[in-house]
Amino acid sequence: MNNITITLPDDSMAKLKEVAAGLGTSPEELVRASVEDLLGRPGEEFRRAADYVLKKNEELYRRLA
Repeated sequence: MNNITITLPDDSMAKLKEVAAGLGTSPEELVRASVEDLLGRPGEEFRRAADYVLKKNEELYRRLA
């Protein structure tokens, strides 16, 4: 596992701590989960392909529903 260090303005750090406390977790865990969520999202190419398939088969999906 690797570590990363970032610098946040005082007001951002205070807000991060507040949000993390409200979620019952640490600021570090909240940031880690946020980064993992961001990295786990499908890429733009996948989104374009999915949009194309959904649009192309829109009528078929409507009939099957």
